[in-house]
Amino acid sequence: MGCARNEVDSEELAGRLVADGWTIVDDPADAEAVMVNTCGFVDVAKKDSIDAILAAADLKGEHSDGGGGAKNATQAVVAVGCLAQRYGKELAENLPEADAVLSFDDYPNISARLEAVLAGEVISAHSPTDRRTLLPITPVDRVQSQTSIPGHGDAGGKSDTDLSALGLSALGWQPPVLRQRLERSPVAPVKLASGCDRRCTFCAIPSFRGSFISRPPADVVAEVAWLAGDGVGEVVLVSENSTSYGKDLGDLRLLESLIPAIDEGTSIGRLRVAYLQPAEVRPDLIKVMAQTAVVAPYFDLSFQHASASLLRRMKRFGGEEAFLDLIASIRELAPAAGIRSNVIVGFPGETQEDFDTLLRFLERGRLDAVGVFGYSDEEGTEAFDFEPKVAPEVIADRVKRTQDLVDELMAQRAEDRIGERVDVIIESIESDGGFAIGHAGHQGPDDAETRVILGGVDCEVGQFVECVVIDVEGVDLIAEPIAG
Repeated sequence: MGCARNEVDSEELAGRLVADGWTIVDDPADAEAVMVNTCGFVDVAKKDSIDAILAAADLKGEHSDGGGGAKNATQAVVAVGCLAQRYGKELAENLPEADAVLSFDDYPNISARLEAVLAGEVISAHSPTDRRTLLPITPVDRVQSQTSIPGHGDAGGKSDTDLSALGLSALGWQPPVLRQRLERSPVAPVKLASGCDRRCTFCAIPSFRGSFISRPPADVVAEVAWLAGDGVGEVVLVSENSTSYGKDLGDLRLLESLIPAIDEGTSIGRLRVAYLQPAEVRPDLIKVMAQTAVVAPYFDLSFQHASASLLRRMKRFGGEEAFLDLIASIRELAPAAGIRSNVIVGFPGETQEDFDTLLRFLERGRLDAVGVFGYSDEEGTEAFDFEPKVAPEVIADRVKRTQDLVDELMAQRAEDRIGERVDVIIESIESDGGFAIGHAGHQGPDDAETRVILGGVDCEVGQFVECVVIDVEGVDLIAEPIAG
């Protein structure tokens, strides 16, 4: 459940299990144990995770094998992930349908934990702790160091940050990587780091994901290389705050070295970087991202708002003019770059003037993709106790007004690209073979899509196809391959 970071966690857990002799099955009804990797970010994500646990629990008990007999049914349902980490004993006490609620600390020994649960042992759920107060776990062997443990990071890999001569032969970590791919998508995330050191007043993530800890750069390069060899065409570097990468390793500009190292040391077709903190985006980073051929022309900037005073209440930095200057500097080096962001409306104390500032910024910034979220109180955050609260009906109205505006602006940005050349990675081909679906470099995998009209042109999933945009459907593009 949840974000791309959780997707990586799931595949790392699956990799550990497969290495210990377990078999991953496609249908939960065929499994002895079902593990739900939960999300604990906001209320709707929590509800979805609980619903998934309940659905898995419904599988327990004998069921038909299709031939009139019965086969071994699901015997155990185990909750892991952010919701399990965040609430621990409270979740276990209120959700008896889960046979165990495990924490991040259980991940290195996940096989033994599942065996114990299937054997009928009761594993006591942990008492939640603010992980910002904990030191990172140091893996004791090389197998453990192949995984970034959520909330702890990986202290066991190579920590040398000099990537000037980095090549696969120098890594000391060759495939197979301890990661089992669960989907055959040509796009895959790779985790840069775990945790976050920022203290945004609306966000509880640092309290259960822990402090920011970078993965060793050699491990990141090796994992990208492994994925490229496994058929992945595009890799997305993910973390809670990618612009902080390397600061705990003594090199705040390590991302500027890592990106060229991935370009030179792997055969990946395209690389994109998710979640850039605007206040930390450096001119040199923009330059490296804009001028490194393998990097998608795409900047994922988490603005959250544009009112300087409201951003201070959020314990963030910047404002309308600073953000517009940042956008201008990006477009100066990469005029065709896509820029996406998220914004929160209705944060405690948001005035009409603050809201008007946000709308004006969105009109002036002309972003390619914007996620709009209405503020809701989240326990354990500083903003939970902030006053004055914005009335729910006002929040709902502001969400609608903002969403209507960004829908119009995003459609305009898409229309502006008619006639533009784009490189599309093919993610699926329709059964009639007449067109394919993918996304261009300026589009995030989940932001919008490009429909490629094939017209007799052969292509395969995972292939990059150079196209020209001929039309739009809302924020989606329609394109034709360029002959030759």
